[in-house]
Amino acid sequence: MSVAARRNSGRSVVQVARIAGVAASVAACGGGASSSNGTAATAPAATAAAPKATVLNASLSSPWSLAFLPDRRMLVTQKGGTMLILSADGARTEATVNGLPAVVASGQGGLLDVALDPGFDASTNPWIYWTYSEAGAGGNGTAVARGKLAGTTLTDVTVIFRQAPKVSGEGHYGSRLAFRADGTLFVTLGERQQDDPSNPGLDHAQNVGNHLGKVVRIRRDGSVPADNPAFGTSGAVPELWSYGHRNPQGAAIHPVTGELWVTEHGPQGGDELNRVQGGGNYGWPLRSYGCPYGAPVGDACRVGGGTHAPAYVEPVSYWVPTSIAPAGLMFYTGAGFPEWRGSAFTGALAGQALWRIALDGNAEASRERLFADLGERIRDVRQGPDGWIYLLTDSGKLIRIDR
Repeated sequence: MSVAARRNSGRSVVQVARIAGVAASVAACGGGASSSNGTAATAPAATAAAPKATVLNASLSSPWSLAFLPDRRMLVTQKGGTMLILSADGARTEATVNGLPAVVASGQGGLLDVALDPGFDASTNPWIYWTYSEAGAGGNGTAVARGKLAGTTLTDVTVIFRQAPKVSGEGHYGSRLAFRADGTLFVTLGERQQDDPSNPGLDHAQNVGNHLGKVVRIRRDGSVPADNPAFGTSGAVPELWSYGHRNPQGAAIHPVTGELWVTEHGPQGGDELNRVQGGGNYGWPLRSYGCPYGAPVGDACRVGGGTHAPAYVEPVSYWVPTSIAPAGLMFYTGAGFPEWRGSAFTGALAGQALWRIALDGNAEASRERLFADLGERIRDVRQGPDGWIYLLTDSGKLIRIDR
């Protein structure tokens, strides 16, 4: 990837030439082979400027999620437990939001995702929703709260969902939010790296009687929709939408189909992009294209042989032989990059890049690794109201991808 760095009005700007096709992207990252042979990515029009990365803010502290207010100011969560309101240009912190509940800010836990109510209005419907790691009997777990944003203060704060059971440990909270068109709310939940004592050797993710390693669907007040899928057992938790997930840290609604898609971490390789169907079993820990940690690189070590079907749902895309640790997910629908419309984008933590997955219907057509020269662990990726792409990095940066 050719990169030319320059300074512009006091902001760091990186001009990045796009990588075309799966073969180039795999060579660039030293791994991350596609689940399909793929086709060459569509090149931008000859007159279009190359996408560039502009650092808007470098003063954040472990930012985790970003949501745009109607006036284009930004809500940003910081893992340590603070929520900020940034100016519309992203450069300044205008305020720190008051009224948040206490979080367990340790390991991978802390203040995590944030989302506005689909009908958000500062005067008539000022509800926002967020996820965080919450302490309680038995340890800690992912919780979802909502409150009314009144200026810089949250009022009427209520916890509307708590992952059960709470367990020890500091990893795999999952914790993304996505609103469906009907106003119901999907919540992605990590399996918390816990075995199920009632099923020796079997991870909690296969037990439909708990919330570990699951996607749940709730109403905005935390109640359970009547049309959630049935799982054929009286012990299934009513919020359950899908199971067999490992650590889903990206979630987005497909702009055409209205379906939920997620990205989730595999073990050593085997990170997945999944189209999440109600009632679906996504295989963890019985199937993965990844391998146990420390296994020799290759296909022979794949968990359960790798192939998910027919017993479990196959991923749309996966990364092998090493993990990129995907974080954040969005579908691009803007005008700024017409050649990218309809593509899925996910950040990469271990892979330190932005991945674009071009789709043919519900299948991967090609993918490419972008902006690796930034050298950043990309935690979240969002489309802005201006049609550009915004990134949050673990190093504390807000970056805009534009032309």
